[in-house]
Amino acid sequence: MAAHTRSDPADVLERVGRHWGWVLTFGIVTVLVGILVLVWPGRTLIVVAVLFGIQLIVMGIFRFASAFGHDLTAGTRTLFALLGALSLIIGLYALRHVYITVLALALLLGIFWIVSGAVELFTALSNRGMEGRGWGIASGILGILAGIVVLVYPAPSLVVLALVLGIWLLVFGIMEIVAAFRIRSLRA
Repeated sequence: MAAHTRSDPADVLERVGRHWGWVLTFGIVTVLVGILVLVWPGRTLIVVAVLFGIQLIVMGIFRFASAFGHDLTAGTRTLFALLGALSLIIGLYALRHVYITVLALALLLGIFWIVSGAVELFTALSNRGMEGRGWGIASGILGILAGIVVLVYPAPSLVVLALVLGIWLLVFGIMEIVAAFRIRSLRA
């Protein structure tokens, strides 16, 4: 027989208040990661490139293994096997040539920002009645400019982005720590 629990706001807040330590731990870890990113922005980029390579390798293994599934057609098996092999090759290359991987990620980020900014700018310009149209235009132009800067200066741009990430992690971690103590005060 299941125990009946109240779902009134006071009971919910009291239960949340008992688990404030998890939020505090998350906040502390986030602050520590933010400090590490700020102290070593270049190494952070290397870690990102290595994680990207590892992700591709793991995805390649799973794609290749899924090619041997029972309910797949021959064409689907072949595509999964090819995708798995390609992912493995690119992942191993990314791990072997980390600096080229960082540069490639910067170039892809720059291209993405240019295309995304152009789409946002076009959408805002073509819809005169769009709510927040001015912000859409500004955001589109900013995205295009940011993409161009990343394409022209990929290495310094990524270091700046790493520093911005580090600052954001610090602020977010501090906010989580403050929230943890507020949650703790909800305990009965």
